[in-house]
Amino acid sequence: MAQTAAPTTVTPAITPISLKAIAPWAVFFGVLMLILLYFVGAEQGATALISGEGVHEWVHDGRHLLGFPCH
Repeated sequence: MAQTAAPTTVTPAITPISLKAIAPWAVFFGVLMLILLYFVGAEQGATALISGEGVHEWVHDGRHLLGFPCH
């Protein structure tokens, strides 16, 4: 009776993700972050794409948190 109560586990080999698989996602999230940065930092200014104060009110606190002046 040389058996142990703990089962032995085999860890699977970790395969690296190729750059070709990551590149489209990195570009997508990079463009998404640039759009978000535009709306937080520059919308309602000289380059406003959307008229009115709606966007400004939605991102107002984010502007101050990131250090963008808006008043």
